Amino acid sequence: MKRHVLAFPPMADPDFNLLVALDALLAEGSVVKAARRLGLSDSAMSRTLARLRDATGDPLLVRAGRGLVPTPRAIQLRDRVRDLADEVRAVLRPAAAIDIAGLERTFTLRASESFIEVFAARLVSRVTAEAPGVLLRFAPRTDRDAQALRDGRIDLEIGAHAETAPELKVQKLLGDRLVDVRDVDLTTCGMVLEKNGEIAATGAGAAAMGHPANAVAWLANTLGAHGIALEAGEVVLSGSLGIMVPVKAGDNLRVTIGGIGGCSVRFV
Repeated sequence: MKRHVLAFPPMADPDFNLLVALDALLAEGSVVKAARRLGLSDSAMSRTLARLRDATGDPLLVRAGRGLVPTPRAIQLRDRVRDLADEVRAVLRPAAAIDIAGLERTFTLRASESFIEVFAARLVSRVTAEAPGVLLRFAPRTDRDAQALRDGRIDLEIGAHAETAPELKVQKLLGDRLVDVRDVDLTTCGMVLEKNGEIAATGAGAAAMGHPANAVAWLANTLGAHGIALEAGEVVLSGSLGIMVPVKAGDNLRVTIGGIGGCSVRFV
């Protein structure tokens, strides 16, 4: 007994413009009206209808009197074509703005311990106020491998990165700069002390024994009296913030010195 195998030519990639055109033709029931709807000429829409007839193997629209009426096949396809065309438009439409207040999601952030100690409390407070449905999960930053971002195990990484790639979006958050302290007037530069994210005190360099250099000299002499010498390259920050700030275990302090920078300390 002989077997007969039917071979079909491979189907070419579909032209999705035909789907949109078919939706317009079936909705309007007129080549002229469909052409106006899509901003095409009447002749271009007529050629498109001919392509649709070839692709579907059905006339789709046939003349009845002075107008065109859909064939049974076209009626069967009409609702389905409309849904597919709407879905294609939705996919190609720019994304709508996210409603932050109504967002419900957990984001995993990977950052260094020092960053988490200084900024986590303020960040969580801000997120809770503006996006109450969002939870932040902090993960320790043990390495600089960006694979966790690619795999989706973390959503955001904060830290210095040497690796850049098209699939990774990078934005500068903080930066360091080198400052020659000889160019800074330490007698007038302002100092700000923050405790757990809140300003606890302010002051200026001149509040420390008239001039900050006097405090450094006193410290050097006192250490020298005990046989301890300041080594070249060591930095001594002197100054007064006006008041004593009590601290306890778990408190975070940050000192910012105008024109120079700042440092953070966590008490354990």
